[in-house]
Amino acid sequence: MSNIKRLFLFAGYDKEGIIDDALIYYVSKLSKLGDIVLCMDCDCEKSELKKLDTYTIHTIAQKHGEYDFGSYKRAFQYARDKKILKNYDVVYLVNDSVFGPLFDMESTVLKMENIKSDACGLIVARHKTHSYMESWFVKLNKKIFMSDWFNEFMSSVTHEEYKYIITVKYEHGLTNIIKNNGCSWNGLYEHYGRFTYNNPKRLFKKGCPFVKKASFIRHNGAAGSQIKYILNHADKNATNAIIKTATRTYGEKYINWLLTYNPFKILYRNISYAVKKVENGGI
Repeated sequence: MSNIKRLFLFAGYDKEGIIDDALIYYVSKLSKLGDIVLCMDCDCEKSELKKLDTYTIHTIAQKHGEYDFGSYKRAFQYARDKKILKNYDVVYLVNDSVFGPLFDMESTVLKMENIKSDACGLIVARHKTHSYMESWFVKLNKKIFMSDWFNEFMSSVTHEEYKYIITVKYEHGLTNIIKNNGCSWNGLYEHYGRFTYNNPKRLFKKGCPFVKKASFIRHNGAAGSQIKYILNHADKNATNAIIKTATRTYGEKYINWLLTYNPFKILYRNISYAVKKVENGGI
């Protein structure tokens, strides 16, 4: 393991306030690479939060309604106010919109840190007019996280009514403010459109150690066969934690259907997705 000192600002959410198996697994693996300040956008019982005591230096559970960036803000402010930010070489923004890591992720983190830029997203979404780092796993160097302008940006996060406003103001905004303040940014993987959600198997085979939770339910489960492949080839402990959490979240009947071996069900699912894609103009 490298000597780089890392701080992970982790944003989590569970509608039932449960610290589940997948989250514990993710945080436990992440803790081997650095310190973690975790903030949940939900209220949790102390008995639930205790599940993370071994892996975090501080955990916050408070329903604030500001989504992931509101949790990033609170985790950042904790580290700032405790005057520990300066102790770290890099700070990561990460959240639980994904399942994983699917395999050991140290090499992934080192690859991101070896990219010569001030910020690096695990995935960059490329668009003609507004390419940006997907905000669920982003590395920031000291030039950014110790700056006044980054502090102001994080402190400005507030509740927004619509998700697209959050995406534009904060996810796109993070990349924009980094660029506008003369800092460089890049990504380990790049794609166009909804690749992260629609093509999890290809991303996995490229070396990405995560699968988006949304892939489990996107387009009526059209990615089921891809997810099945991933879970069959991932670390068994990761697979067990993911299936347990996915079953609790989406229901046992749905997960059994999603991960079916039945070729006719898979064919029907893919045809249904293709038809809907045509009807919706290729979305």
